[in-house]
Amino acid sequence: MADGRDDRTKTERGLTIQPTFLNDPKLINLKEVFVEWINSTLKVEHIVVRSLEEDLYDGLVLYHLLRRFTDIQLPVEEIALTAEAQIRKLEAILTALNEVFEINKEAAKWSVKLIHSRDLLATLHLLVAMVRRFQPDLALPVVSVEVIQREVTKGGFKSDKQIEHITSQSDSKDDRGGSNKDCPIDELFKLDAHKIETVKKAIIHFVNKNISPLGLTVTDLEKQFSDGVILLLLIGQLEGFFIPLYDFHLSPTSSAEMVQNVTLALDLLIDRQIPVESVNPQDIVSQDVPATVKVLYYLFRKHKNK
Repeated sequence: MADGRDDRTKTERGLTIQPTFLNDPKLINLKEVFVEWINSTLKVEHIVVRSLEEDLYDGLVLYHLLRRFTDIQLPVEEIALTAEAQIRKLEAILTALNEVFEINKEAAKWSVKLIHSRDLLATLHLLVAMVRRFQPDLALPVVSVEVIQREVTKGGFKSDKQIEHITSQSDSKDDRGGSNKDCPIDELFKLDAHKIETVKKAIIHFVNKNISPLGLTVTDLEKQFSDGVILLLLIGQLEGFFIPLYDFHLSPTSSAEMVQNVTLALDLLIDRQIPVESVNPQDIVSQDVPATVKVLYYLFRKHKNK
């Protein structure tokens, strides 16, 4: 039984991934990186992706990624069951993304038709663009594939082989700045649990010493920092400035508002050369212990003598 793979790897540019390259370890690794990234980003919404081709074509996952990383609200159905509804949804999503990427429809290596037809090459190109725009610190393996380019001529079909670059060296870890790779917090979580608890207690003491003037007390790092409010107030206390209340959600009522708070906090820290580029705001909202402790550790390291 044919699996339809050839159809799914064709593009409107007449490109077809050579079937042998579908088993290339680097391509498989890239797909795994994207699956892990999507699942981590959408963990709080209980969305699980297993196949890029089968799980992204209807627009549901792309819509949630768009909402997670931007303030864009689209008048589309949450769950589109019919092909017509899915295509309308994809049209709205890709139009919005192309505007964010500042790329016109004709220049994009993806389209509604390609994504909806489960085109792997187009889906990968779209995800690379999303990572570069929304999480540029995520290292991607360098991947190129051999494709067959088919053209319709007066004499019939003309085909030619060429190399299609999906990612480049600038997307890989080796080409990134290494400001975070030696973070001791990454090593800490490889140690015994009691050593981790000792560090957490020291950070809690540091936090409470600095937020007590605000009448606040922290006992649970993961839970109390997950909405970004105390983190923003702590940054204001340590860095010596006031963050206007209208700049963030003082009482967030949704995960999206929490992500906005945490994103603002991380942006403020990055502006002050505190190396938290590798931290995903969603991880803190999801109460990920290493991500939360890493951010607080960098604040502790900078302000521990205050």
